[in-house]
Amino acid sequence: MGTESKWPNGEQLVISFSMQFESGGQPEGAESPFSGSPLPKGTPDLPARTWFSYGYKEGIWRLLELWDKYDIKVTSHVVGEAALKNPEVAKAIGDRGHEIAGHGRYWSSQYDMSYEEEKKFVKDGIDVVEKITGKRAVGYNCNWLRRSKNTLKVLQDLNFLYHIDDISRDEPFITMVRGKKFAVVPYTLQNNDIVLVEGRHFSADQFLNQLKLGFDRLYAEGKKRRRMMSVSAHDRIGGSPAIVQAIDLFIQYAQQHKGIAFMRKDQIAKIVLNDKTPLVDNSELEFNKE
Repeated sequence: MGTESKWPNGEQLVISFSMQFESGGQPEGAESPFSGSPLPKGTPDLPARTWFSYGYKEGIWRLLELWDKYDIKVTSHVVGEAALKNPEVAKAIGDRGHEIAGHGRYWSSQYDMSYEEEKKFVKDGIDVVEKITGKRAVGYNCNWLRRSKNTLKVLQDLNFLYHIDDISRDEPFITMVRGKKFAVVPYTLQNNDIVLVEGRHFSADQFLNQLKLGFDRLYAEGKKRRRMMSVSAHDRIGGSPAIVQAIDLFIQYAQQHKGIAFMRKDQIAKIVLNDKTPLVDNSELEFNKE
């Protein structure tokens, strides 16, 4: 169970949206909706390329318009290579007041990297994005959440405040990394478009119902303790017309309730880091010590 802590301004539920900007940074052969016979080696998957390009040509822009409509600020996890190939998209995200968070230099796994390799990989990614947007990332998301035993130490050494690669709680908490506090702002699978939808698993109306049901339960629990709802939208999936419409309707539904706040994840991390009696979870302490 969580603590009896409440949000500083008495909110009953905090909702935090993630907006992954990945398209354009994907490697050849990256996951796509096309599951037919594999193409011969060396043959480019041209339809898959267009699926990814939808993310930066349509999806991000549609999502940005949605956040503007409700004056909601979100956290955008930006792959360095995606920002390099489409700098106007990355710049627009930062210019509209959204958080720019780290998501790797390339769309690549880092769980099998050495400490030095991983540190360079993370730093190169945030350096590239900072040059484009003017924003320095303080939060991080690994590819498919799969971090290494060194990731939190790498992030600590690069002056990050938090990571999201944890799905163990419905509220933010502290983990100790080499004796120092590091914030965890949990991710979600239950409200994640890439897990549920991706063009084949869930329909938009099912996604909307999932969000409403999750909201109702967390809102009720929020009367007694701190609760957070995380919702994830990936550029090429969550930016489709039907899913954006579902998120729009969900925001309208949430706003009918009192005590709701929408927050960027860096804001949430700073709250928990400043708690006088934070929820501390040391279940991974063996990985985070020297």
